[in-house]
Amino acid sequence: MKYYFAPMEGITGYVYRNLYHSYFHEIDKYFTPFIVGNKKAGMKARELKDVLPENNAGVPIVPQILTNNAEEFINTARRIRQLGYTEINLNLGCPSGTVVSKGRGAGFLADPKGLDAFLDEIFNALFDLKISIKTRIGKESVSEFDELLKIYSAYPLQELIVHPRIQKELYSGKPHLEEFEKAWKQCPYPVCYNGDIFTKNDYEMITERFVGLKTVMLGRGLLANPFLIQQIQGKDGITRDFVEEFSERLFEEYRKVLSGDKDVLFKCKELWSYQIWMFDDDGRYLKAIRKAQNRSEYKCAVTNLLRNCPVLENSGLFSRKMS
Repeated sequence: MKYYFAPMEGITGYVYRNLYHSYFHEIDKYFTPFIVGNKKAGMKARELKDVLPENNAGVPIVPQILTNNAEEFINTARRIRQLGYTEINLNLGCPSGTVVSKGRGAGFLADPKGLDAFLDEIFNALFDLKISIKTRIGKESVSEFDELLKIYSAYPLQELIVHPRIQKELYSGKPHLEEFEKAWKQCPYPVCYNGDIFTKNDYEMITERFVGLKTVMLGRGLLANPFLIQQIQGKDGITRDFVEEFSERLFEEYRKVLSGDKDVLFKCKELWSYQIWMFDDDGRYLKAIRKAQNRSEYKCAVTNLLRNCPVLENSGLFSRKMS
């Protein structure tokens, strides 16, 4: 099985990726948070920094572009190609309202004719690049996926990564596995499953239904439990010592690239909104972490959590709490 790490805007940038990869080596590809397409073939300083090869040494990343404009995609992809990358991922999965309102991400799925023309243009222009797509199965209805699959199948995709929900469902409700099965059986290129794998049981349910599935993408589940792939593989699980060390090192790594502890704390607190699901916290300890105003208060709050909250290893609570 191949494992991909899903892009999580604001969290899985190069600082987090490098630290995670220094501990765990099971990830075959890390997909970057999206780069907004630009007609001038430039990138924002933050976006460029995230994909610079020197900031990702030894970490297998695939840059992801968000746009509904073919010229923007082509120019940005060519700039990324100059950095040495050979694969680009197109974001057709982001369900955020601010993204969708501009017809980007999962919002682009509502315009199949426009999407078809977009894909035709970028594949004709970027013959020297591998292009993969991360997609939802529609914007308003699962019935949209049949037409989308016909469009995708007309192009030489490197891979199709499917999160089997429609845009308006965001992350609620059960994934539509019957729609993923259509892609898995019909597409002439590799298909990767993405969505709601929070525990070993979740993983086994997917792989038992889709026997022969070769790739899964994990996102929220890995942020909540960095040991998830190890648990899937029958290896050791969560340890308090690791969480304490990882949290301390992440703080220090952010400190090297951000100006002031306020920005560092914001980043670390954002990750804790996921990591808290490793622990049986009634809300008090996460609240203390969120209230921390400096490094000392933050470290104290994390230490108190680790000392007082039992680990919820292999409990299945990730699925119930994060659904």
